[in-house]
Amino acid sequence: MRLSRASGSRLTVGGSAIASPLSPRYFRLTAHSSVKVAMATSSITEQPAGAPTHQRRDRRRTLAAATICAGILISTLDLTIVNVAFPAIGADFTDASVADLSWILNGYAIVFAALLIPAGRFADRFGMKNVFMTGLGLFTVASGLCAVAGSVDALNAARLLQAVGAAALGPTSMGLLMVTYGAEQRAKAMRVWATASGVAAASGPLVGGVLVNVDWPWIFLVNLPIGVLAVIVGARVIAPGRHPSKERQPMPDLFGSALLAVAIGLLALGIVKAPDWGWGTGKVLGALVGSMILIAVLLFRSSRHTSPVIDLSLLRIRDFSMANVASAFYYVAFAAGVLSVSLWCQNVWGWSALATGMAMAPGNLMLPFLSILSAKLVAKLGQVLSVVFGSTVLAIGSAWWAVAVTVEPNYVWGMLPGVLLTRIGMGLSLAPLMGASTRELPATAVATGSGLNNMFRQVGFVLGVSLLIVIIGNPSDSEAALTAYRAGWWFTAAASLAASLTILALRIDRPKKNA
Repeated sequence: MRLSRASGSRLTVGGSAIASPLSPRYFRLTAHSSVKVAMATSSITEQPAGAPTHQRRDRRRTLAAATICAGILISTLDLTIVNVAFPAIGADFTDASVADLSWILNGYAIVFAALLIPAGRFADRFGMKNVFMTGLGLFTVASGLCAVAGSVDALNAARLLQAVGAAALGPTSMGLLMVTYGAEQRAKAMRVWATASGVAAASGPLVGGVLVNVDWPWIFLVNLPIGVLAVIVGARVIAPGRHPSKERQPMPDLFGSALLAVAIGLLALGIVKAPDWGWGTGKVLGALVGSMILIAVLLFRSSRHTSPVIDLSLLRIRDFSMANVASAFYYVAFAAGVLSVSLWCQNVWGWSALATGMAMAPGNLMLPFLSILSAKLVAKLGQVLSVVFGSTVLAIGSAWWAVAVTVEPNYVWGMLPGVLLTRIGMGLSLAPLMGASTRELPATAVATGSGLNNMFRQVGFVLGVSLLIVIIGNPSDSEAALTAYRAGWWFTAAASLAASLTILALRIDRPKKNA
């Protein structure tokens, strides 16, 4: 929303893609199949006779790791760097409606959700390096297209292409780091991944604020030199990481992925267009009913496909299913909370993108350290109670905004405590939530289950953005905006509490006490 304080005119909404800061545990799970591949293949440090010297091998390994981290960096940074550019993008596309602009946020999440599982299976079939390099090149090209987009439709299309590239990078980056460092240095590979993703996620809003002060296309242009250099160097130094089996893996169900994308898209379309079309109109009902029909078709197809998008046998595991529902609620809260703060600071308080990024920085910079505390919390409480604790703190932070934020800027007392509380809640609960979602799965199903869990998270993200846009609406002045945003923050708190209550349906794990 953009609120003209001088004229008191209507709020206008602009958009860019946001997503949850990606926890280091996320790709550790979603790339599990690639990790197994990596453990079964030879490290680039295992050279035959006549291989280069140790110094040369170390230099090659460092270059390979740096290239992989570059892919992690730009894809993760782009998920958070765009947050603060949301109003600036909308200011350039003033003729676009709220619903049109919302697809800059939702389109990315929908395509990412639909392609994550197929991308992992493509990596098993065609090799991790091939899929990673293809994704890296595609993401880089799409970033350039985003920067030169002259319309909302063009930007939406480029964002969809970015999501395809990001989906390819996701399941392969951790596996390739495993190949690079070898089985004996698995812990180091994980630390490298966690550092790259943590730094990118934490610094995104601040970097985005600096770049938006120049012009919003720079949030995409910054990816070009990094991506091009990574493609050139990676082609030479990254190990192949191919699947050790001589048998070709089955092709993933791409038609099923298309069904999933269209189904989620229709659901989002029905929600965001409902205020304009009317909830009871044929267009809205048609979109919602069409979404349900396509989901039913997808489930039917998944029950018969050899490489389905949704493994129905996993959904029969009660703890896994309930954890996925909790994940969806959690990401509803996450998406709505992050978007609302960016919109409020810039469009109601009238802050610059840089000031908004700095306002978020204290909480975001805590995230890498909170992941360490999260592990200690799990050791004391177990995964389930850790998720309950963190989600409750997240709800309290959102409720704080609803109670304390005022039309006149009151950052220290009104906004900052909520920023800190919500990030503490996220940092302490996200990793155990992901762990709880796969703990009851057999080892052979962890990779597929992790991808399915991420799909539920992305669906929650789409719903969070769509419902927040409907709740905020188009208030005519500051006081109306305050009422609307308070309703949005109470909604965010309710979604967080729903995640807490849902996760309690799981079997509570009891940490073993040291003797």
